[in-house]
Amino acid sequence: MAMLFDDRLGTVLRMRADSAPVRRIQLRQLIDLLGTYPSSARGPAIDAAYTRLSELLRDLPLDQTTALLRDPALRLRSPRLIATLSAADPRLAAAALQRADLDEEQWLDLVPALPAEARQALHQRADLPPAVRGLLARLGVRGRGLPPAPVELETIVTADPDQPPEAEPIAVEPPEADTPQAMAPEPLPAATESDPRGERIGAIVKRIEAYRRAKQVIDHVAGDAPRLPLGEDHVLRVSGPVKACDFATDSRGRITWSDAGVAPMLLGQQIGDDEALARLIRRHQPLHAQAISLSGAPAIAGLWQIDATPWFDPLAGSFIGYRGRLRRPAEAVIPAPQPLPDSEADRVRQMLHELRTPVNAIQVGAEIIQQQLYGPSPHEYRALAAAIAGDAAKILAAFEELERLAKLDSGALDLEPGEADLAGVIAATAGQLDAHTKARGSGFDLKVEATDTATALAPIELERVIWRVLATLAGTSAPGERLKLRLRSKGQMLRLDLALPGSLAKLDDKALFGAGPGAVPQVLASGMFGAGFALRLARAEAQAAKGDLRRKGDRLRLSIPGLTQAGPGHTEGDTGSEQSAA
Repeated sequence: MAMLFDDRLGTVLRMRADSAPVRRIQLRQLIDLLGTYPSSARGPAIDAAYTRLSELLRDLPLDQTTALLRDPALRLRSPRLIATLSAADPRLAAAALQRADLDEEQWLDLVPALPAEARQALHQRADLPPAVRGLLARLGVRGRGLPPAPVELETIVTADPDQPPEAEPIAVEPPEADTPQAMAPEPLPAATESDPRGERIGAIVKRIEAYRRAKQVIDHVAGDAPRLPLGEDHVLRVSGPVKACDFATDSRGRITWSDAGVAPMLLGQQIGDDEALARLIRRHQPLHAQAISLSGAPAIAGLWQIDATPWFDPLAGSFIGYRGRLRRPAEAVIPAPQPLPDSEADRVRQMLHELRTPVNAIQVGAEIIQQQLYGPSPHEYRALAAAIAGDAAKILAAFEELERLAKLDSGALDLEPGEADLAGVIAATAGQLDAHTKARGSGFDLKVEATDTATALAPIELERVIWRVLATLAGTSAPGERLKLRLRSKGQMLRLDLALPGSLAKLDDKALFGAGPGAVPQVLASGMFGAGFALRLARAEAQAAKGDLRRKGDRLRLSIPGLTQAGPGHTEGDTGSEQSAA
């Protein structure tokens, strides 16, 4: 995504905030600007603004920041900003959520990501859409009010301090027929002129205490439900021990969401009290049939079997918790959990995740210097920073290719379905490479013999495969060497035969697909890891599409299923039979 540049935001970030009043002004301006950006807005300036926002929230007194958020003129239309403010402090969350101006879709995306203590502030808003209120109910967010007292109380009205007070009864509904008589104490006698004021107040206090005692008796008879009887008949209630429920946790293994019927009992529970289970959580491993014990209300207390998968932030890639299901064990206690062995693909993905974090930090720092976001920089430093940022971008792109190959080899990634014309993609890619090949007298001669060249792959997926293959061949071809391409159909498969350049044709199969960086001279590289890696990645992508890339003598053959081949009747066995027959 292209970086977003805003002169106003840069002006605010360059402000010298040496005093508390200036810092308050800077905070007000940052919130006002960030509050109008969409959640999809990205860029170094915005990231720097959020970093500065966090610093100001820590530095300024909490009462000043909450008062600032209550300003009616403030614009809070960015879910990302509201989530940032809500994560800082519960009181900031309450002020921000009361002033937030979001549509229904934005609320539905934001509410599950809010801290559990912050969601309670939304219950006070009467303008939320019904779908959002329903989501809050499923997350266990309820009002905190107490039930009205269904008893007859009297108010003391004294017109003259020297005269005794008179009582004015407040009319209320009579008790239900099945309510115990203890719930309705004897009526308080009407005031008389001989009653002292202190005796009448004492009588009212005694009646209130009698009501409370009677209410406790009725609550005990009604049951030990962990909810107050607030008349919420639509809320799911559990009549016995819970057998199963879904849940989500934060990064520390603490339950932050569960099904509405059990949420009040489960929220805040820790799933990683056992040392072996805690070790799995620290390593962000999937949890399969692990045994845990919960305490609390009788409905959820006891032994459980837990199955959960780790949950990562789709943008930053950081671990943010687990999503899973709790079940009661069928019979005996499940053995203590043992760490699951990591597959090679898992180890590669974990290593890339650890490497990507420092490279991202280097790239951001270089872009800050190059764009002078924190102040003027010498031109020499800016030139070096630009080169470093470019190198970091290439490294991150290489990491993505490594991760993609690991996921494809392990079956953890499926190519996006869609519809794309294979002949059109080949012609367009060859045209892009023509700027390089034309000057050298090399290039491609395409011959299309198939009448229908539509595939069931999304255009972006098909373009990746074709680019890797054609760019590798174009980069290794000699000046004046033109390569023939032949596209035809065999059954329901589309087959593209590509002539190998001389530098690759002399290699055996193992050397061809295993050639590393520098093993084969390349004037145009399709990746950082050499021609062999590019061909292996293209082969893995083709196989994920139920096709293949294999060598046939002095040429490569790329097989891609046609649009009809990817229908319900298609199986891998059919593809294998077709390819074997070919």
